[in-house]
Amino acid sequence: MSPLTITIRDAGTGPVLEIAGDLDHYTASELRKAVDGVTVAVGQLLVLDLAGLEFCDSSGISALLSARSVAVEQGGGIALAAVPANTARILRIVGLDQVFAIHPDAAAATAHGSVAG
Repeated sequence: MSPLTITIRDAGTGPVLEIAGDLDHYTASELRKAVDGVTVAVGQLLVLDLAGLEFCDSSGISALLSARSVAVEQGGGIALAAVPANTARILRIVGLDQVFAIHPDAAAATAHGSVAG
């Protein structure tokens, strides 16, 4: 079990949260708190960089959906970057690959400039 770490940085497109470790029943609330602490301006993009994600269970998926809701409520959008293969497979199976914009890495996600990208 790897502890969850969340690092927040700003990009020209909006906040980027770098998520590493295990996103599960025990840590999903940490992601929710981190997302609640960021502001996504109208037209901006909240990017969740999952390059360091080692494990994600259904509670983690729920936290990703919660982050999407927060971003949309603030008038922005959300993108996932560097989604690990196991998590990408789960997203595809449940159809969430149609809900989230998915990019190969954070640089690609932040290159678009706005939620319309």
